[in-house]
Amino acid sequence: MTSRRQALAILGFGIALPWALRAQAPKVLSVAVLFPGDSDDDEPAARPFFEEMARLGWVEGKNIAYDRHSSKGARAYLESLAGTAVGRTPDLILATTASLAAAVLKETKTVPVVFTAVADPVAGGLVASLAKPGGNATGVYHVLGDATPRRYALVRQLLPAQVKRLGAVFDRNTLDWQSRKASHEKGARAAGFELVAAEFTNFEAIAKLLAQYKRDGVTAVEMTPSFALIGRRREVASLAERNGIALLAHRAEWADAGAVLTFGIDIGQSYRRAADIVNRILKGQKPADIAVERPHRYELVVNQRAATTLGIAIPKGLQQQASRVIT
Repeated sequence: MTSRRQALAILGFGIALPWALRAQAPKVLSVAVLFPGDSDDDEPAARPFFEEMARLGWVEGKNIAYDRHSSKGARAYLESLAGTAVGRTPDLILATTASLAAAVLKETKTVPVVFTAVADPVAGGLVASLAKPGGNATGVYHVLGDATPRRYALVRQLLPAQVKRLGAVFDRNTLDWQSRKASHEKGARAAGFELVAAEFTNFEAIAKLLAQYKRDGVTAVEMTPSFALIGRRREVASLAERNGIALLAHRAEWADAGAVLTFGIDIGQSYRRAADIVNRILKGQKPADIAVERPHRYELVVNQRAATTLGIAIPKGLQQQASRVIT
Protein backbone atom coordinates (compact mmCIF):
# COMPACT_ATOMS: atom_id res chain seq x y z
CA MET A 1 0.00 0.00 0.00
CA THR A 2 2.82 2.31 0.94
CA SER A 3 4.60 1.79 -2.37
CA ARG A 4 1.33 2.41 -4.25
CA ARG A 5 0.80 5.70 -2.39
CA GLN A 6 4.38 6.72 -3.11
CA ALA A 7 3.89 5.91 -6.79
CA LEU A 8 0.70 7.98 -6.94
CA ALA A 9 2.42 10.81 -5.13
CA ILE A 10 5.30 10.74 -7.58
CA LEU A 11 2.86 10.61 -10.52
CA GLY A 12 0.89 13.50 -9.08
CA PHE A 13 4.09 15.52 -8.60
CA GLY A 14 5.10 14.81 -12.19
CA ILE A 15 1.76 16.09 -13.48
CA ALA A 16 1.72 19.14 -11.24
CA LEU A 17 5.34 20.18 -11.83
CA PRO A 18 4.89 21.74 -15.31
CA TRP A 19 1.94 23.78 -14.03
CA ALA A 20 3.94 24.92 -11.03
CA LEU A 21 6.83 25.96 -13.26
CA ARG A 22 4.44 27.73 -15.60
CA ALA A 23 2.94 29.63 -12.65
CA GLN A 24 6.40 30.77 -11.57
CA ALA A 25 7.40 32.01 -15.04
CA PRO A 26 7.76 35.83 -15.05
CA LYS A 27 5.23 37.85 -16.96
CA VAL A 28 6.65 39.31 -20.17
CA LEU A 29 5.75 42.98 -20.45
CA SER A 30 5.55 44.74 -23.80
CA VAL A 31 7.09 48.13 -24.64
CA ALA A 32 6.44 49.72 -28.02
CA VAL A 33 9.40 51.84 -29.20
CA LEU A 34 8.60 54.47 -31.82
CA PHE A 35 11.43 55.86 -33.95
CA PRO A 36 11.32 58.89 -36.28
CA GLY A 37 13.38 57.18 -38.98
CA ASP A 38 14.21 53.61 -39.82
CA SER A 39 14.50 51.54 -36.64
CA ASP A 40 17.75 49.88 -37.80
CA ASP A 41 19.28 53.33 -38.25
CA ASP A 42 17.82 54.89 -35.10
CA GLU A 43 18.45 52.03 -32.70
CA PRO A 44 22.23 52.58 -32.33
CA ALA A 45 21.57 56.01 -30.79
CA ALA A 46 18.93 54.44 -28.53
CA ARG A 47 21.25 51.64 -27.41
CA PRO A 48 21.87 53.29 -24.00
CA PHE A 49 18.14 52.91 -23.31
CA PHE A 50 18.16 49.16 -23.93
CA GLU A 51 21.44 48.73 -22.03
CA GLU A 52 20.12 50.62 -19.02
CA MET A 53 16.90 48.62 -19.09
CA ALA A 54 18.95 45.42 -19.01
CA ARG A 55 21.01 46.77 -16.12
CA LEU A 56 17.77 47.43 -14.26
CA GLY A 57 16.76 43.79 -14.71
CA TRP A 58 14.65 43.92 -17.87
CA VAL A 59 15.97 41.19 -20.14
CA GLU A 60 14.59 41.12 -23.67
CA GLY A 61 12.89 37.80 -24.36
CA LYS A 62 12.71 36.93 -20.67
CA ASN A 63 10.58 39.51 -18.88
CA ILE A 64 10.25 42.24 -21.53
CA ALA A 65 9.53 42.40 -25.26
CA TYR A 66 10.23 45.45 -27.45
CA ASP A 67 7.91 46.17 -30.37
CA ARG A 68 9.81 48.53 -32.68
CA HIS A 69 8.01 50.91 -35.07
CA SER A 70 9.55 53.07 -37.82
CA SER A 71 7.96 56.20 -39.24
CA LYS A 72 10.79 56.94 -41.73
CA GLY A 73 10.44 60.68 -41.26
CA ALA A 74 7.03 60.80 -42.92
CA ARG A 75 4.41 62.89 -41.10
CA ALA A 76 1.70 61.20 -43.16
CA TYR A 77 2.47 57.94 -41.31
CA LEU A 78 2.31 59.37 -37.80
CA GLU A 79 -1.38 58.76 -37.17
CA SER A 80 -1.42 55.22 -38.54
CA LEU A 81 1.85 54.32 -36.80
CA ALA A 82 0.55 55.60 -33.46
CA GLY A 83 -2.74 53.76 -33.98
CA THR A 84 -0.92 50.53 -34.77
CA ALA A 85 1.30 50.82 -31.70
CA VAL A 86 -1.63 51.52 -29.38
CA GLY A 87 -3.75 48.81 -31.01
CA ARG A 88 -1.25 46.15 -29.98
CA THR A 89 -2.03 47.03 -26.32
CA PRO A 90 1.51 47.41 -25.02
CA ASP A 91 2.22 47.95 -21.34
CA LEU A 92 4.06 51.18 -22.24
CA ILE A 93 5.06 53.24 -25.28
CA LEU A 94 8.43 54.97 -25.68
CA ALA A 95 8.13 57.89 -28.13
CA THR A 96 11.52 59.24 -29.21
CA THR A 97 10.35 62.63 -30.58
CA ALA A 98 7.71 65.20 -29.69
CA SER A 99 5.72 64.49 -32.87
CA LEU A 100 5.57 60.79 -32.08
CA ALA A 101 4.49 61.46 -28.49
CA ALA A 102 1.75 63.86 -29.61
CA ALA A 103 0.45 61.34 -32.17
CA VAL A 104 0.31 58.57 -29.56
CA LEU A 105 -1.46 60.73 -27.00
CA LYS A 106 -4.20 61.43 -29.52
CA GLU A 107 -4.78 57.68 -29.65
CA THR A 108 -4.73 56.79 -25.96
CA LYS A 109 -5.28 58.34 -22.56
CA THR A 110 -4.59 55.12 -20.66
CA VAL A 111 -1.42 53.47 -22.01
CA PRO A 112 1.63 54.99 -20.25
CA VAL A 113 3.80 57.06 -22.62
CA VAL A 114 7.42 58.03 -21.97
CA PHE A 115 8.96 60.59 -24.34
CA THR A 116 12.52 61.71 -25.06
CA ALA A 117 14.07 64.66 -26.92
CA VAL A 118 11.08 66.96 -26.43
CA ALA A 119 11.85 70.69 -26.30
CA ASP A 120 8.76 71.94 -24.45
CA PRO A 121 6.32 69.22 -23.32
CA VAL A 122 4.02 71.74 -21.62
CA ALA A 123 3.64 74.02 -24.66
CA GLY A 124 3.27 70.91 -26.81
CA GLY A 125 0.34 69.71 -24.71
CA LEU A 126 2.06 66.49 -23.65
CA VAL A 127 1.91 67.21 -19.90
CA ALA A 128 0.12 69.65 -17.60
CA SER A 129 3.36 70.70 -15.93
CA LEU A 130 6.94 69.49 -15.60
CA ALA A 131 6.62 68.71 -11.90
CA LYS A 132 3.16 67.12 -12.10
CA PRO A 133 2.51 65.76 -15.61
CA GLY A 134 -1.02 64.81 -14.62
CA GLY A 135 -1.89 62.45 -17.47
CA ASN A 136 -0.54 59.24 -18.98
CA ALA A 137 2.74 60.76 -20.22
CA THR A 138 6.06 61.86 -18.78
CA GLY A 139 9.68 61.66 -19.89
CA VAL A 140 12.78 63.68 -20.68
CA TYR A 141 12.92 67.15 -22.17
CA HIS A 142 15.76 69.17 -23.72
CA VAL A 143 16.19 72.93 -23.34
CA LEU A 144 17.51 73.54 -26.84
CA GLY A 145 18.09 77.28 -26.50
CA ASP A 146 20.89 76.78 -23.96
CA ALA A 147 23.04 74.97 -26.52
CA THR A 148 22.51 77.31 -29.48
CA PRO A 149 25.06 80.06 -28.64
CA ARG A 150 27.61 77.45 -27.58
CA ARG A 151 27.12 75.58 -30.86
CA TYR A 152 27.75 78.71 -32.91
CA ALA A 153 30.87 79.49 -30.86
CA LEU A 154 32.17 76.02 -31.75
CA VAL A 155 31.25 76.52 -35.41
CA ARG A 156 33.26 79.75 -35.34
CA GLN A 157 36.28 77.68 -34.28
CA LEU A 158 35.61 75.21 -37.08
CA LEU A 159 35.22 77.54 -40.05
CA PRO A 160 37.79 79.93 -41.54
CA ALA A 161 37.52 83.55 -40.39
CA GLN A 162 36.41 84.67 -43.85
CA VAL A 163 33.21 82.60 -43.60
CA LYS A 164 30.62 85.11 -42.44
CA ARG A 165 27.32 83.55 -43.53
CA LEU A 166 25.63 80.43 -42.17
CA GLY A 167 22.45 78.75 -43.34
CA ALA A 168 19.77 77.38 -41.03
CA VAL A 169 16.72 75.34 -42.05
CA PHE A 170 13.50 75.56 -40.01
CA ASP A 171 10.50 73.27 -40.17
CA ARG A 172 7.30 75.32 -40.06
CA ASN A 173 5.47 72.23 -38.76
CA THR A 174 7.28 72.42 -35.44
CA LEU A 175 5.46 74.21 -32.65
CA ASP A 176 8.06 76.85 -31.74
CA TRP A 177 9.96 77.35 -34.99
CA GLN A 178 9.59 81.16 -34.93
CA SER A 179 10.99 81.63 -31.44
CA ARG A 180 13.70 79.10 -32.26
CA LYS A 181 14.59 81.08 -35.38
CA ALA A 182 15.00 84.25 -33.31
CA SER A 183 17.22 82.37 -30.85
CA HIS A 184 19.41 81.07 -33.68
CA GLU A 185 19.76 84.51 -35.24
CA LYS A 186 20.87 85.95 -31.90
CA GLY A 187 23.38 83.15 -31.32
CA ALA A 188 24.79 83.49 -34.83
CA ARG A 189 25.29 87.25 -34.45
CA ALA A 190 27.12 86.75 -31.17
CA ALA A 191 29.55 84.40 -32.95
CA GLY A 192 30.09 86.80 -35.83
CA PHE A 193 27.82 85.16 -38.41
CA GLU A 194 24.95 86.37 -40.54
CA LEU A 195 22.23 83.72 -40.45
CA VAL A 196 20.61 82.94 -43.80
CA ALA A 197 17.36 81.29 -42.72
CA ALA A 198 15.18 79.05 -44.89
CA GLU A 199 11.83 77.49 -44.03
CA PHE A 200 9.93 74.46 -45.30
CA THR A 201 6.73 72.56 -44.72
CA ASN A 202 7.26 69.57 -47.05
CA PHE A 203 10.46 67.53 -47.00
CA GLU A 204 10.60 67.57 -50.80
CA ALA A 205 11.67 71.23 -50.56
CA ILE A 206 14.99 70.36 -48.89
CA ALA A 207 16.79 69.52 -52.15
CA LYS A 208 15.84 72.92 -53.61
CA LEU A 209 16.84 74.76 -50.44
CA LEU A 210 20.29 73.19 -50.36
CA ALA A 211 20.79 73.86 -54.08
CA GLN A 212 19.87 77.51 -53.48
CA TYR A 213 22.35 77.74 -50.62
CA LYS A 214 25.04 76.48 -52.98
CA ARG A 215 24.15 79.11 -55.59
CA ASP A 216 24.26 81.78 -52.88
CA GLY A 217 27.70 80.68 -51.72
CA VAL A 218 26.56 79.47 -48.29
CA THR A 219 28.82 76.52 -47.49
CA ALA A 220 27.68 75.56 -43.97
CA VAL A 221 24.03 74.93 -43.04
CA GLU A 222 22.42 73.94 -39.75
CA MET A 223 19.49 71.52 -39.62
CA THR A 224 17.32 72.62 -36.69
CA PRO A 225 15.02 70.28 -34.70
CA SER A 226 12.43 68.63 -36.96
CA PHE A 227 10.71 65.26 -37.02
CA ALA A 228 11.02 65.09 -40.82
CA LEU A 229 14.69 66.09 -40.90
CA ILE A 230 15.93 63.77 -38.15
CA GLY A 231 13.91 60.91 -39.60
CA ARG A 232 15.46 61.35 -43.05
CA ARG A 233 18.83 62.70 -42.03
CA ARG A 234 20.84 60.41 -44.28
CA GLU A 235 18.99 61.73 -47.32
CA VAL A 236 19.69 65.28 -46.16
CA ALA A 237 23.37 64.51 -45.60
CA SER A 238 23.66 63.01 -49.07
CA LEU A 239 22.05 66.10 -50.64
CA ALA A 240 24.35 68.38 -48.65
CA GLU A 241 27.47 66.50 -49.74
CA ARG A 242 26.32 66.70 -53.35
CA ASN A 243 26.12 70.48 -53.00
CA GLY A 244 29.42 70.81 -51.15
CA ILE A 245 27.71 71.97 -47.96
CA ALA A 246 28.90 71.23 -44.43
CA LEU A 247 26.00 70.21 -42.20
CA LEU A 248 25.69 71.34 -38.59
CA ALA A 249 23.11 70.10 -36.10
CA HIS A 250 22.01 69.63 -32.48
CA ARG A 251 22.00 65.83 -32.14
CA ALA A 252 24.82 63.30 -32.43
CA GLU A 253 22.78 61.15 -34.83
CA TRP A 254 23.35 63.85 -37.43
CA ALA A 255 27.13 63.45 -37.13
CA ASP A 256 26.78 59.70 -37.68
CA ALA A 257 24.74 60.50 -40.80
CA GLY A 258 27.38 62.87 -42.20
CA ALA A 259 27.15 66.25 -40.42
CA VAL A 260 30.55 67.82 -39.80
CA LEU A 261 29.71 69.11 -36.31
CA THR A 262 26.92 68.54 -33.80
CA PHE A 263 26.49 70.00 -30.33
CA GLY A 264 23.57 69.44 -28.00
CA ILE A 265 22.19 67.36 -25.17
CA ASP A 266 23.96 64.03 -24.60
CA ILE A 267 21.44 61.68 -26.24
CA GLY A 268 22.83 58.69 -24.39
CA GLN A 269 22.15 60.32 -21.02
CA SER A 270 18.66 61.25 -22.19
CA TYR A 271 17.88 57.65 -23.12
CA ARG A 272 19.29 56.33 -19.84
CA ARG A 273 17.06 58.71 -17.87
CA ALA A 274 14.10 57.57 -19.98
CA ALA A 275 14.92 53.96 -19.09
CA ASP A 276 14.82 54.80 -15.39
CA ILE A 277 11.36 56.34 -15.84
CA VAL A 278 10.14 53.35 -17.84
CA ASN A 279 11.42 51.02 -15.11
CA ARG A 280 9.49 52.93 -12.44
CA ILE A 281 6.26 52.83 -14.45
CA LEU A 282 6.55 49.13 -15.24
CA LYS A 283 6.98 48.53 -11.51
CA GLY A 284 3.75 50.33 -10.69
CA GLN A 285 4.25 54.08 -10.57
CA LYS A 286 1.94 56.33 -12.57
CA PRO A 287 3.26 58.71 -15.25
CA ALA A 288 1.08 61.45 -13.76
CA ASP A 289 3.21 61.38 -10.59
CA ILE A 290 6.68 61.25 -12.18
CA ALA A 291 8.24 64.65 -12.89
CA VAL A 292 9.59 65.30 -16.38
CA GLU A 293 13.39 65.19 -16.23
CA ARG A 294 15.97 67.46 -17.83
CA PRO A 295 19.43 66.09 -18.69
CA HIS A 296 22.25 68.59 -18.21
CA ARG A 297 25.13 66.90 -20.00
CA TYR A 298 26.12 68.12 -23.47
CA GLU A 299 28.15 66.43 -26.19
CA LEU A 300 30.21 67.71 -29.09
CA VAL A 301 30.71 65.30 -31.99
CA VAL A 302 32.85 66.09 -35.03
CA ASN A 303 32.97 64.04 -38.21
CA GLN A 304 36.54 64.10 -39.50
CA ARG A 305 35.64 61.99 -42.51
CA ALA A 306 32.89 64.37 -43.67
CA ALA A 307 35.12 67.39 -43.06
CA THR A 308 37.94 65.92 -45.14
CA THR A 309 35.55 65.23 -48.03
CA LEU A 310 34.56 68.92 -47.98
CA GLY A 311 38.13 70.18 -47.60
CA ILE A 312 37.60 71.42 -44.04
CA ALA A 313 40.45 71.08 -41.56
CA ILE A 314 39.12 70.51 -38.03
CA PRO A 315 41.34 72.43 -35.58
CA LYS A 316 43.19 70.28 -33.07
CA GLY A 317 41.72 72.27 -30.19
CA LEU A 318 38.21 71.51 -31.39
CA GLN A 319 38.99 67.82 -31.68
CA GLN A 320 40.29 67.83 -28.12
CA GLN A 321 37.02 69.30 -26.89
CA ALA A 322 34.94 66.68 -28.69
CA SER A 323 33.13 63.88 -26.87
CA ARG A 324 33.65 61.79 -30.00
CA VAL A 325 35.52 62.14 -33.31
CA ILE A 326 34.27 60.13 -36.27
CA THR A 327 37.20 59.12 -38.49
